[in-house]
Amino acid sequence: MALKHVNSTVLFTLLLALFSLAAPPPGHTQATAPTPETVLLATNNPDSDAASVTEATGEATTADAAAQATGTTASQPTGQEDDQWHIAVTPFLWIPGVYGTVGYPDRDLRLHASAGDLISHFRFGLMGTVEARRKWLVLPLDMIWARLGDNKPVPLESGVTTGNFKAQLFILTPKIGLRLVNQEKIKVDFLTGFRYWHVAESLAFNPSSLGLSFSNSLNWVDPMVGGRIQTALSPKIVLNLLGDVGGWGTGSQTDYDVAGLLGYKVNPKWTLLGGYAYLRVVYRSGPFLMNFHLPGGIYIAATINLK
Repeated sequence: MALKHVNSTVLFTLLLALFSLAAPPPGHTQATAPTPETVLLATNNPDSDAASVTEATGEATTADAAAQATGTTASQPTGQEDDQWHIAVTPFLWIPGVYGTVGYPDRDLRLHASAGDLISHFRFGLMGTVEARRKWLVLPLDMIWARLGDNKPVPLESGVTTGNFKAQLFILTPKIGLRLVNQEKIKVDFLTGFRYWHVAESLAFNPSSLGLSFSNSLNWVDPMVGGRIQTALSPKIVLNLLGDVGGWGTGSQTDYDVAGLLGYKVNPKWTLLGGYAYLRVVYRSGPFLMNFHLPGGIYIAATINLK
């Protein structure tokens, strides 16, 4: 009777082991078969639970296979990098041409200057972008500050009077955005924010006996909405398309900016950029009108990934 009971137990254990091999545990697409040593240990010991041993072995093997497929281990979870802040700085130089109209009805001034004309009168400037990103949140901040000047003798009286002209442009554009698409070859961002404008000019004569010296400045803020697309044309070449539009009578009547930039990745931290940008603004305050187009020109930049 004892031998018969032992044989029945061994047979029942073998059936359980085979059943465990045929039906993988729930939640796993494929379980690796246990080694022969594991089955022998289970069948030679009637008091052991072969099904539990087989199931535990299958889960461990499946977990190892999943870790190998994703390139991670249990101590290194996926998505850890997305939880960190990423900061990039992009200093750039943009010197466009300019044409348009400024002044009052019947007393307006038409302007037309090439990029070369502005370079010849360029005195000082700072231009750049700082961007912080974490997961789907993007926080870009753009700044343009440029000073132009000219100093020439102007015949106004019997002598020669010197006229000293200065112009200053300061544009600050903070934005907040969502990264709608974040794939290796394409990234798409929706952005919103505002653009602050400061335009100042002064004209001083020396000597100023005629009292013709004057100075003036304008300040306004435009709400903005826009977007940005970055696509990888190759492992080293990236294309950036970006633009925004705003104003709508809040500050200016029209305010929009578009740009297309081609980048070359020198290394993971440095990317060189060059391309085309176009800025348009129509600002009206009472009878005063400033209608400017700033197309093309020189646009070169370098993006530095700090973190």
